[in-house]
Amino acid sequence: MGSASIKEIKNRIHSIENTRQITSAMQLVAAGKLRKAQARIEASRPYFRIIYSMLQDIIAKTGDMSLPYLEAKNPGAGVLYVVIAGDRGLAGGYNSAILKATYAHMQGRQVSVLPIGKRARDFFTARGVPLVDESFIIAENVSIADCFTMAKNICREFENGAYSEVRLAYTEFVSVLTQQSAAIKLLPLAKEEAAKPAVALDICYEPDSETAFKAMIPEYIGGVIYGALCESRASEQAARRSAMDTATQNADEMIDTLSLKYNQARQAAITQEITEIVAGS
Repeated sequence: MGSASIKEIKNRIHSIENTRQITSAMQLVAAGKLRKAQARIEASRPYFRIIYSMLQDIIAKTGDMSLPYLEAKNPGAGVLYVVIAGDRGLAGGYNSAILKATYAHMQGRQVSVLPIGKRARDFFTARGVPLVDESFIIAENVSIADCFTMAKNICREFENGAYSEVRLAYTEFVSVLTQQSAAIKLLPLAKEEAAKPAVALDICYEPDSETAFKAMIPEYIGGVIYGALCESRASEQAARRSAMDTATQNADEMIDTLSLKYNQARQAAITQEITEIVAGS
């Protein structure tokens, strides 16, 4: 084996070592962001549980009284999907899993999408699905205030009859190694799901239950969206950490294999030189 082949192997080893440094650094960054995302999930859950329990309490106490958001004003209208995905790749199957699952769930329906994340926008734009708002394209920059703004707009459009149903598609964080796609219905609220409060409450609502209920729905929807955003962020970082860990291990294996080939080629070249010297003498 010639010196050209030895040099080529050495260059490949150097290139893979550089790539390994990048994947290893990305793994560490993802691990740090994952810890922060998990903390946000735990901090946000109590608020949503209380809001939901209060909504359940109002529905249980009002009986047959007509409350807003319990049924669509225009049953023939389309369905709005709020879809949360990532802004970048290199996260394993995180983006493709939620986007493909949501697209399959949409089939046979008149739909529009409110995308959160660049990958969500690009995916549905490429398939001709109408987008209702592109104000929240950078998922990493979406704040809790943005979620409540989004919720108010959604509730207003639902009350105006623009949508018969609103669904939220996101990635549920189960564990560091497990994330699963989820699509939940935000509106209309199901009466049977709110028959019994999860927490025993004895609350007097001012000025009345219906007004309080109507005011709390956007808060509840905004809270659910923010909670789903936190779950999705944690899922993305867990998927990226796992993908970068696998990439780093693969790089280590390639470096070991190429180092062996390099040593073999170098030894063969040395042996050939000695043989030529002996033959010449």
